[in-house]
Amino acid sequence: MSHDQDACVFCEIVLGREPASIVYRDELVCGFMDIQPVNPGHLLVIPVAHVAHVSDLDASVGERMFRVAQRLAEAIRNSGVRCEGVNFFLADGVAAGQEIFHTHLHVFPRFDGDGFGLRHPPDYHSLPERTSLEAIAMSIRNASAKSHVA
Repeated sequence: MSHDQDACVFCEIVLGREPASIVYRDELVCGFMDIQPVNPGHLLVIPVAHVAHVSDLDASVGERMFRVAQRLAEAIRNSGVRCEGVNFFLADGVAAGQEIFHTHLHVFPRFDGDGFGLRHPPDYHSLPERTSLEAIAMSIRNASAKSHVA
């Protein structure tokens, strides 16, 4: 699990040194088929420049990634690929399930009975107290102010 650009398979794809089935490319982002798809039509949208974590992503590149993902989601729906819905998924960090440390946004079609799903923790249906939510919100607001998040 290298975090450096020299060992990054996505950088190799961007440079044309690894094969990929590219569906979109511009100066900021690249979209291509995932080689281990959840369902047929599963795409990845990545920044062309190597960025390991989403917090290090330039805002304009993040905006471009999401806009391209929106267009590709629409294209999936119109492509003839089985698609009753679309998921966007971005894992940031080992605990979140990130395996390749080049920021990437998964865009994949969903359909009833496809077998994919999220597993919730045992206490998921126990709603937290509002005071707990407010305390966490305050911590996040304070951290956001310190990091100059817009």
